[in-house]
Amino acid sequence: MDRRTFLAWVGVGWVASSLPVALAACSSNSTKSDNSTNKATAANPTPSAEGFQPVGTVAELDRKGQILNKQLASGPVLVIRNPDNANNLAAVNPTCTHKGCTVAWKTNKKLFVCPCHDSEFAVDGKVVEGPAKKPLPTYEAKIEGDSILVKVS
Repeated sequence: MDRRTFLAWVGVGWVASSLPVALAACSSNSTKSDNSTNKATAANPTPSAEGFQPVGTVAELDRKGQILNKQLASGPVLVIRNPDNANNLAAVNPTCTHKGCTVAWKTNKKLFVCPCHDSEFAVDGKVVEGPAKKPLPTYEAKIEGDSILVKVS
């Protein structure tokens, strides 16, 4: 057997042995464990009867100073502790109303600041400094147990 024939057979063997793996990976009959279908996750939270959805934990909020959850069906939510009263939370849609960039909470300024064009928003979402003209949408937020819940409707 010459070298060219040998390499052709090796290539055919490789393709033939990879085919079952490729078919299994593309199959729509992949199975999920019962636990993953019945429990709410951060990517697919289950709303409570009052319309509140979990967005994170109190430990995460205290560690990071803010919780940004982009996985809600209603859109992204940014939650912080109100700097004037740490027992209260503030929740906003972090999409800047100027050009759509994601704002971040700046603790030292006590403002939401857009990294793209430096628009600044107060805790209540109102524009402090442009170029943005419209306020950030705000949401009701609360702590229940160890969870941060937001009502986005």
